Amino acid sequence: MAAAHQLPLPSLESKTSVLRRSANFQPSIWHYDYIQSLRSEYTEEKYSKQSKVLKEEVRVMLCQVVDHVEQLEMIDVLQRLGVSYHFNDEIRNVLENVYNNMDILKSKKNLYATALAFRLLRQHGYNLSADVFVGFKDGMGNFKKCLSDDVQGMQSLYEASFHSVEDELILDEARDFTSKFLKDFVDKNRGNDTSLLINHALEFPLHWRVPRLEALWFINFLEERRQNENHALLHFAKLDFNMVQSIYQEELKNASRWWKGTGLVEELSFVRNRLVENFYFALGFNFRPDLGNFREEITKLHSLITNIDDIYDVHGTLEELELFTEAIDRWDLNAMDGLPHYMKICFLAIYNFVNEKAYVILKENGFNVIPYLKKAWADLCKAYLVESKWYYSGYTPRLQEYMENAWISVSTPVILVHAYFFIPRPLQKEDFVCLLEEYPNIIRFPAIISRLANDIASCQREMETGDVSKSVQCYMNETGASEADSREYLKGMILTTWKKMNEEARNSSFSQSFIDTALDVARMCLCFYHYGDGFTLPNHETKSGILSLIMQPIPMTSKEKYAVEKE
Repeated sequence: MAAAHQLPLPSLESKTSVLRRSANFQPSIWHYDYIQSLRSEYTEEKYSKQSKVLKEEVRVMLCQVVDHVEQLEMIDVLQRLGVSYHFNDEIRNVLENVYNNMDILKSKKNLYATALAFRLLRQHGYNLSADVFVGFKDGMGNFKKCLSDDVQGMQSLYEASFHSVEDELILDEARDFTSKFLKDFVDKNRGNDTSLLINHALEFPLHWRVPRLEALWFINFLEERRQNENHALLHFAKLDFNMVQSIYQEELKNASRWWKGTGLVEELSFVRNRLVENFYFALGFNFRPDLGNFREEITKLHSLITNIDDIYDVHGTLEELELFTEAIDRWDLNAMDGLPHYMKICFLAIYNFVNEKAYVILKENGFNVIPYLKKAWADLCKAYLVESKWYYSGYTPRLQEYMENAWISVSTPVILVHAYFFIPRPLQKEDFVCLLEEYPNIIRFPAIISRLANDIASCQREMETGDVSKSVQCYMNETGASEADSREYLKGMILTTWKKMNEEARNSSFSQSFIDTALDVARMCLCFYHYGDGFTLPNHETKSGILSLIMQPIPMTSKEKYAVEKE
């Protein structure tokens, strides 16, 4: 395998004049020198020492709580603050105990406690029946009206309902029942903290939120209101956030140096240069501090995908795109001879990247993974080519026909296939069959959600620029529905797909780390595109998220700073 050393990129050739489309993409707002200048004081040893002290205090607190409901509340807070990964064993012991004593919890008929237990247990893979909520219904089979007196319980039931699988009607009813109540509550009680928490939940349930973004939001929520009497826990969460952020900065600098070294930004002036946004995506896919190599490699992968996407969408002629697709499918250096210069550069960049990663995996695990990685790339390019042919022929497919191709063209399958091999854990040969023959549902479902979220956000821009019809336009053309109604229909498809994904996550034979990553891909796409296409057209929300998660630490109070110095 000759992939251990990068093949040289071809030298410049004369370029023939070809009339090409242009999307006039904005240049990157994140300059190389700025990225390389990032520094954090939280790499200093004094912060590490203080973090260990606070972590032990929090561990003792968790172990000392004996009441089941209080234990569940603390787990919930640890998760929302982004520090639960430090206490996996303790959390597992608590949940195991709660699961084995659910009958006692059910007998108390406490809606808040039951819904909280249901949500946390299902989140952690326990097969708990939704029948735990039957006792909260009246003789007519409806949820009791008196439950509306318990605002906390209603919000807890709302959050729990998003852990449903298909055909769990009681959870569909719970979501409809609580959603209406919570919206009415906010309308009548604007401005208080409860309404703020409910608004946050109505925007996205916790199950759909990106863990790192939620940690930032929840830390700031508690900090601004000083509602948390447990100062050690909040201090630990802030310190941990800033220390992990310092790790992200080094990873981003590494990826930035690699990206600059490829020379693709200079050679391909017509594509989106979105390295930082791609790192932001990778961070959302898995935030754990020990997975830095994973994030760097996914960032590189996503940056290459972005270039290829723009070649198919904007720059390449149909003849060139057919030649490039064939070259990727053959995975043969000789196949690139007939390609134009800019495509040769892209082909070699992908070829070098894949073969280099495959070499490392072969050396460390003994498996040749090139067939799986190159197939994923070939599938992506073939899906891109289908959409290009639709564009050049002016064809608008029906929604089902579009989605059969588009869940691949959104690039989630190629990302998750690579992610499977990038996550550090023993590889399972039996998983490989699924990756080569047919993508498993744990890849398919997040891909569908990613595609729908992307299309809903970008349809207006793409209609204005004349891009190929996406799911919104396909449904409008097929049914005559308005754009607003089409969006709502697609949002319903997202909810249905989440149910399928919930069940697949519970039953999948893949490792939990890979399942969690697949779920986080769907979460990141939903949240990233919630305010529009902040990838193609970086907006305030995207910039704010990047600054907050990667570049700007959470301010520490004078008391917290003093505690660090004293330590």
